Amino acid sequence: MERLSNMFERNKKFFRGDVLAGITVALALIPESVAFAFVAGVSPIISLQTAVIIGFLAATFTGRPGMISSSTAAISVVFASLIAQHGLDYLFATVILMGIIQILVGLLGLGKYARIIPYPVMLGFLNGLSIVIFLSQWALFKVNKTIMVNGVEKINKVWMSSADMVIMLLFVVFTMAIIHFFPKFTKAIPSSLAAIIIMTIIAVVLDKSGYHLRNVQDFAGMELKGGLPKFYIPQIKISLDMLKVITPYATIAALVGLTEAVLTLRVIDEMTDTRGKTNKECIAQGLANTVNGFFGGMGGDAMIGQSIINIKSGGRTRLSGLVASFSLLMFIMFGSSIINAVPLAALVGVMFMVVVGTFEWQSLKYGKKIPLQDILVIIVVSIVTIFADLATAVIIGVIISALIFAWEKGKVIYVNIENNEDGSKTYKINGSIFFGSVLNYKELFDIDNDPENVIVDFKYAKVMDHSAIEAVNSMAEKYKKKGKKMTLIRLSEDCNRLFENAKSITCVDIDKSTIIAGQYKA
Repeated sequence: MERLSNMFERNKKFFRGDVLAGITVALALIPESVAFAFVAGVSPIISLQTAVIIGFLAATFTGRPGMISSSTAAISVVFASLIAQHGLDYLFATVILMGIIQILVGLLGLGKYARIIPYPVMLGFLNGLSIVIFLSQWALFKVNKTIMVNGVEKINKVWMSSADMVIMLLFVVFTMAIIHFFPKFTKAIPSSLAAIIIMTIIAVVLDKSGYHLRNVQDFAGMELKGGLPKFYIPQIKISLDMLKVITPYATIAALVGLTEAVLTLRVIDEMTDTRGKTNKECIAQGLANTVNGFFGGMGGDAMIGQSIINIKSGGRTRLSGLVASFSLLMFIMFGSSIINAVPLAALVGVMFMVVVGTFEWQSLKYGKKIPLQDILVIIVVSIVTIFADLATAVIIGVIISALIFAWEKGKVIYVNIENNEDGSKTYKINGSIFFGSVLNYKELFDIDNDPENVIVDFKYAKVMDHSAIEAVNSMAEKYKKKGKKMTLIRLSEDCNRLFENAKSITCVDIDKSTIIAGQYKA
């Protein structure tokens, strides 16, 4: 109780901002949840209820207060083919398994590996995601048009008329202007919420005057109204064949979801100058998805766009996420007339401001200010994020960064050579010996011209992997074939241990009396 009391006292200054930010996020979640439902091929109500359940549970157990979770485009894309081929029951079972995988990742402490994601990858992710968000908003400028194809009516999405397009764009700009200038007058409520309220009032007035500004109901193609999510056990028989179907989807979705959650966590960490708990967040995402699967949900993860809206609107604690979920549920159950009347121009304006705030504009000015290879990583990750998906982009970015690092690190190895009075020769190696540097390491030696006794001093060197062990051993064998002897001295304890473990496959001579206690430190 004392701990809860201290937590309340510490965070109560944020409560007002959390409540208002949560309401703002709830309104912004509606069109995106509807859009994700269309991507996945499910009812908009399923997507909205998913947003409620995942948002509530993830916020409750989150390792990063202030982060918003919901149904997302990345997860919708993964599950679209599963739903089309096998139906909703398979979807729900897959979401349950997805959640279990995420919980296991958190319990095994694998979230710590998120720390190896380089900053250029983060920049590429943010820039690519900003462009994806920007492009996704243009779907709201399209309307349904019925056409006849071989005597069958089909509904196509077409651009709205030029006049309507211009008017909507003007209101989008007006919304962005409200968000920008409103805080200069008052910060009593978040500027995004103020913009949505003002635009909704304008839309209602225009509607009564004879001009209809497209709203949420028009986009959804139905009145968005629903009830409490109901507990549901997927009606499928557990079997090996069933697991063969759902396991690949669940694994991919789990990794995609955790990737987006971890990157969102890092972005929010930077914005708030605090540090979230990655493994705890993995568990929270897993719990949310597992429970969501038992309530007929489509799965989801953290949303960087909505999380940024939340933080910029004043949300700082888990209360903001709880309020967002509760508000969304209330809107669905009792406030359908309100949310259905919200004009799309207002929501597009809010998201465009998220794009402006998310894109790392200074990255366009880097030029020669940062290494060329880092610029390459930023560009590649941005492009892959746009044309593939977030998880693929991050994996490719990390791999490219790792290869570049290995290449550059591999070049940083050199030797100081000393000719001793007894006729022997000492090679004092400096640097790390690993798969990226073994070729450079081998080129340091002059086997043909070296004396019979060669000493290799490893005081300032580090043997890193099997490639390094093989390189050292191959040099020893080459000296042996020439009738010469190579002796290693001043190895650190951890390097000596590597050779001890591999002694059955190597023929390296080590002077044990010179082993240095402790681990090598570069």
